[in-house]
Amino acid sequence: MNGLIKRDLYRYLGNDSNRLLYQLRYVLFTPGFQYIFFYRKASLAKFKISKLLYEICLKLCSFKFGIQIPSSTKIGEGLRISHFGTIVVNPGTIIGKNFSIAEGTLIGNSQGKKSGCPVIGDNVCMQANSIVVGGVKIGNHVLIAPGAFVNFDVPDNCIVIGNPGKIIQRNTSPTDKYNVFKV
Repeated sequence: MNGLIKRDLYRYLGNDSNRLLYQLRYVLFTPGFQYIFFYRKASLAKFKISKLLYEICLKLCSFKFGIQIPSSTKIGEGLRISHFGTIVVNPGTIIGKNFSIAEGTLIGNSQGKKSGCPVIGDNVCMQANSIVVGGVKIGNHVLIAPGAFVNFDVPDNCIVIGNPGKIIQRNTSPTDKYNVFKV
């Protein structure tokens, strides 16, 4: 198994991610990790035929699980999809390491004053039904609460709640209890 994929699996299992039986179980039976597996394989494939095969598998997973993260999206190590279903990420988005995402989330581009795609830092958690749109910068250690709508820049160590979003500044990382097994 590729080192990057192993680091993604580490986010689910910790040190047990080195055990072959657990690796097989998560690739075959855990929808979020199964999508991550094919996403990484498609994005890392060097040969056209293998890239095509992994892209087909990724598309089938997309239809089956309702996850749309194109293989061209730049995501750092330690990706974790907590719950599958209706996750949409724009291919122009850049995401740091230890990123956690839940069901019903959208990361997209917009037009106008904040046109473009988001840049998301390290150790960020997007909870259920949260939305980040536009050419905004989300800092490190940010928790985007369930149902939050973010179309503005967010500094480090913050929680964003509500629609429209409201920033709550913290002295320490609000994502530490949500980001288990960080890489």
